[in-house]
Order: sequence, then structure tokens, then C-alpha cells
Amino acid sequence: MLNYPMNQMNSMHQMHQMPQSIVVYPVDPYVVETLKSVIGKQVVLETTRGGISGCVVDVKPDHVVLDTRGRKFFVRICEIVWIMPE
Repeated sequence: MLNYPMNQMNSMHQMHQMPQSIVVYPVDPYVVETLKSVIGKQVVLETTRGGISGCVVDVKPDHVVLDTRGRKFFVRICEIVWIMPE
């Protein structure tokens, strides 16, 4: 076995590691703009997990906040399939 200093062995080990995957959720500016246009109004959102209706309280680049009968729901914009104002 070769005798490498410990810090050199660590850097050699790091060179051979597989790169880590990074999940990226791009901002969908048209959906964000549409949701901002209905702040304070009732909407139905169809998501990949089903539908939810409520009043749009706040919109961020990655999620929307719906108030449904006093309960707050934070819905990721990347999960929205369609939006329908009520």
C-alpha cells in the first residue's frame, strides 16, 4: 500500500465520488402572475394530488397560500395543473 498523507488521500477519494443530484424547480412566471392577479379571490386549483378551492392569500415564486374555511394551505406551484377562478 502506498503511504499518502491523510489529506491527500481524502482529496483523492473526493475526486472519485459520484456527483450529487440537485433537484431544481424553475419559477413559472406566468402561473405566478396569474395567481397574483387573483389575490383575494376564490379559486379552484387542480394539483397532481387533486383539487383544492379557497381564497388566494399570498403568492411566492414557488408556492401559493390558500385560505380554505380558515385553514391555510401552502401549495407548491410546480404541482399546479390548472387554475380556475370561482
